[in-house]
Amino acid sequence: MASFVPTDPETLEDQRRYTQARLTRVACLDCLAAVGVKKNSEHHTSVQWSSEAAAACPDLVRRRAESPDGRLLHHACPRMSASIEAAVRDGRLTIGAEDGY
Repeated sequence: MASFVPTDPETLEDQRRYTQARLTRVACLDCLAAVGVKKNSEHHTSVQWSSEAAAACPDLVRRRAESPDGRLLHHACPRMSASIEAAVRDGRLTIGAEDGY
């Protein structure tokens, strides 16, 4: 249970901007799973996986099945990473934070 649930409109807006703002939809060039991606710098990429995208990715499905507790922690799909890099090269995904996010 959360010990702090924000209710202040400014706090909620900050939370939305930090977690959802500037997410660009990127589909995997292999399995077509679609994730939300924000690239703040060349070395910093935020990827938001939906449950649908995680279920569509064969790499994540396989790794979840191999995990003793069925959990995935800090795992990236190499094909999705390549798809994100291609989106940057093609200009579909911009690099750079806006307003600190």
